[in-house]
Amino acid sequence: MTTGSYGQCHAKSLAEPDEFWRETARCISWERFPEIILDTSSAPFNRWFSDGQLNTCWNALDRHVQDGHGDRLALVYDSPVTGVIRTYTYQLLLDEVSRFAGALRGQGVGRGDRVLVYMPMVPEGLIAMLACARLGAVHCTVFGGFAAAELATRIDDCTPKVIVAASCGIEPKGIIRYMPMIDAALEIARHQPETVIVYQRDVCVSPLRPGRDLDWNAVMADAVPAACVSVSATDPLYILYTSGTTGQPKGVVRDNGGHAVALTWSMANLFDVSPGEVFWAASDIGWQVGHSYTLYGPLLAGCTTVLFEGKPVGTPDAAAFWRVIERHKVVILLTAPTAIRAIRREDSEGRLLEDHDISSLRALFLAGERSDSDTIMWAEDKLGVQVVDHWWQTESGWPITGNPLGIEVFRTRYGSVTLPMPGWDVQILDGNGKPAPFGSQGAIVASLPLPPGALVTLWNADERFRSTYLDEYPGYYSTGDAGYIDEDGYVWVMARTDDVINVAGHRIATGALEEILCSHPDVAECAVIGAADGLKGQVPVGLLVLKDSATKLPDDVVVDVVSMVASRIGAVACFRKAAIVDRLPKTRSGKILRATIQAIADGRSVKTPATIDDPAILPEIADALRSIGYAAEAVAA
Repeated sequence: MTTGSYGQCHAKSLAEPDEFWRETARCISWERFPEIILDTSSAPFNRWFSDGQLNTCWNALDRHVQDGHGDRLALVYDSPVTGVIRTYTYQLLLDEVSRFAGALRGQGVGRGDRVLVYMPMVPEGLIAMLACARLGAVHCTVFGGFAAAELATRIDDCTPKVIVAASCGIEPKGIIRYMPMIDAALEIARHQPETVIVYQRDVCVSPLRPGRDLDWNAVMADAVPAACVSVSATDPLYILYTSGTTGQPKGVVRDNGGHAVALTWSMANLFDVSPGEVFWAASDIGWQVGHSYTLYGPLLAGCTTVLFEGKPVGTPDAAAFWRVIERHKVVILLTAPTAIRAIRREDSEGRLLEDHDISSLRALFLAGERSDSDTIMWAEDKLGVQVVDHWWQTESGWPITGNPLGIEVFRTRYGSVTLPMPGWDVQILDGNGKPAPFGSQGAIVASLPLPPGALVTLWNADERFRSTYLDEYPGYYSTGDAGYIDEDGYVWVMARTDDVINVAGHRIATGALEEILCSHPDVAECAVIGAADGLKGQVPVGLLVLKDSATKLPDDVVVDVVSMVASRIGAVACFRKAAIVDRLPKTRSGKILRATIQAIADGRSVKTPATIDDPAILPEIADALRSIGYAAEAVAA
């Protein structure tokens, strides 16, 4: 754990980055400890610990076993959709990972080769990822159930030697068969992997294609366990794709050394967890949170991680999270605000909590989208723990800002994501690219070099990395988010840059409007978009999801929120219209698809996003927008 105050820690990380990160790097195990801490010789493609040698899997598993902790619980798999709970000690998980690494090695996978992992929330997905790290191979984990066309673009971009897949995923709405999507993707992909290893689930056994497909259990039975391969700290650990504005996904590259150092620091100092404690990041392994804090972070720190195959509501009810916390003695829960809103919508009084002992829980961390004040205050009241709204991105790999509970606990300012973490020099730039004064909204950027753990480039796309993140504001990384910093240094993330509405020349963040709408006692969640307007350029339009316990009629709620915006922001906001909907269109990770809603409202043709959780919702959104006067376009599949 870091010594000294937060202010001393952050100041040193910016003023003396080599010394700060050299000291921090001693928290992990190295084959060769680095002498070069920050290598700027190829700036802006800066590298951390460039002459260091290590293995990430060794740090996540072997060293804990070597230190006598093989009997410590490493992984708890809790699956309400199948009724199965499985546990793995560090020794057992190491045995499984070593054996599957041997199976991959038997298929010719070695250092630098890519392996695409297409798995649901099952332990075998984590085992496959760790096995790649053990061999020095690069894993590319794609959300299980991603459509064939999207899967094919990732196959062509990362050119995997092997695909590791499951026969299916299990959702509350039914079974999603994976192998037909693999087959369809490979029919259109230019690159053809040599092998597909298939983990057959009991509820769905898929036929295997001779000459291409191998059974997981069969290759595990024949495999010779593989030892760790030492790699350079700058070698890629994984590629994780995030959506791009051109339609071509961006393959974020994460290195081995900086990644391990940053995540280990964050577990002790931001999340305030100790070895042996139970940490639960309720995120799919296909997303960034699943990589950083379901898999690597907890294991690097010697903690127990929870892998949950279920939903916050519906598996079977809105007490699912409380049941997991009670059963496994979770001390920290990291989830998206959407999950808490869903629970609150079904159990606004928190009555289901009365049946569960969640006294082990010390803090709730929220990230992935903006957390409205009402949701945070509800969670504080019902759970009785510290609630931390923190901010980060796929690109950052670990939190950019947060409340560092392991160093110094700061007072919550509702709507703020608190303070920057070490190495993150967060600033606000105005429309001319100049530093904005405290309290003034602008583009949120971070001064270069970025700290360890952040993306180092995009896979096979160095120039795209420059143009996407670095060219707009030379000397800075552009986060794509807008907001401000107050006089005490607290960061306020208000919207994505493209979610700032320009109403007759006045720039208004959707987050500010959503904060007001969510404060209505009958509103469970909401989304605000900027719809095209011939006179003002854009005007804000709201979509409201009401609580099950709502006491007012829908039309009356709309009248209320229009009045609330007028009184708190003023007539300049031009907020006149809102529609009531049963649910909002979201990605599978819980992010609201505002750009899709905006396109529908503007009457533009809309293709169903590959990341959407439920495509059937889009026609409902179009109907709702038409009901308040927008000529919403039909949605194409």
